[in-house]
Amino acid sequence: MPIISEDNIEQLIIEEFLALGYSHVHGTDISPDGSAAERGYDEVVLKHRIQRAIAKFNPGVPQDAQEAALKRILRTESPHLHVNNQTFHQYLTEGVDVEYRKGERIVGDKVWLVDYDEVSNNEFLVVNQLTIIENNITKRPDIILYVNGLPLVVIELKNAVDETATIQSAYNQLQTYKQQIPSLFVYNALMVVSDGWEALYGSLTSPKPFFVPWKSIDGHRLADETDPQMMVLAKGMLNKVVFLDLIRHFILFHTQQEQISKIVPRYHQYFAVNKALETTKRATSETGDQRAGVIWHTQGSGKSLSMVFYSGKLVWSLNNPTLVVLTDRNDLDDQLFDTFSLSQGLLRQTPVQAESREDLKQKLSVTSGGIVFTTIQKFLPEIQDRIELADGKTRNIKGQFEQLSDRR
Repeated sequence: MPIISEDNIEQLIIEEFLALGYSHVHGTDISPDGSAAERGYDEVVLKHRIQRAIAKFNPGVPQDAQEAALKRILRTESPHLHVNNQTFHQYLTEGVDVEYRKGERIVGDKVWLVDYDEVSNNEFLVVNQLTIIENNITKRPDIILYVNGLPLVVIELKNAVDETATIQSAYNQLQTYKQQIPSLFVYNALMVVSDGWEALYGSLTSPKPFFVPWKSIDGHRLADETDPQMMVLAKGMLNKVVFLDLIRHFILFHTQQEQISKIVPRYHQYFAVNKALETTKRATSETGDQRAGVIWHTQGSGKSLSMVFYSGKLVWSLNNPTLVVLTDRNDLDDQLFDTFSLSQGLLRQTPVQAESREDLKQKLSVTSGGIVFTTIQKFLPEIQDRIELADGKTRNIKGQFEQLSDRR
């Protein structure tokens, strides 16, 4: 029986990414003493590659403004890793704000680091065994995925046949990297641990129980249990199209009591939201029937976050429509409102709660935009037919519902 080593696993995973259209270089080749040197040992960003991408994606922005944007993404402004990671994520998804003189005026503009509209315009690179030296500590992560020279994914491997090397030890190794080479994780979007068969992903702040597998390649069926999870994760989540879509629309940050939590979607949330968006766009088209459909979730499957991801992408896709979040209980209304309020970075606006029927009418009278929370009771006429409590958990609300707005 052939011996399976960590190197063998590493090569198999690299081959998966090559099949997905990534390019590959060995870390030693691009390091200072390598045959194609392009970085110092203390540099985690491949500067020449991101410079090329910036010039390519922003031809109308003067070179000095492009260089200013590059300096901003290379400079960390906080002593806290999670704060710097959140700042960079904003640059990555919303562009870097710059100013420059145009004629007699100073104009504001965006410098984009990624072309989200034409995925093929971006450079996807898999690098293995990249030596990084920071504060006189040398580390060598197994695999790093770069997009346009930016290190967005770190994959740590352990040998499945070595009983002392486990997924838990791979997770522990990533936590050590965060402490000892934090500059790498300023730019991190996703972290992956794998033994070549089992594979789990999470965010910069995810505790071990929140590292989970990606269970579908296409969103139509679950992967077979005989399929290696690393292969499913690579093909289903880290293929170029899904990867960039996930980065742009499915990563959010919640800050509570000065603690930042970075949240990434599970596979069912990603596919359900995109399917819901597709049916919503069809239903609201000129020939649509205004029936977008229903998403059914089990308890504990992340319904609230699915709603946030859906709302964020819907606002972006449909030219900032007004969204009404409707519940039948005040406590649920408050709970959802709190979740949405924490997610303003992804939603790009501040949700509001309707306090009364008149307040709801006023909030729905705006021309466009906004996320409005309310309960179904506010749509009832002042004299209700009946409200029945079927049991302690379920309410059946019967009667005529007033139209509070004629907007569609």
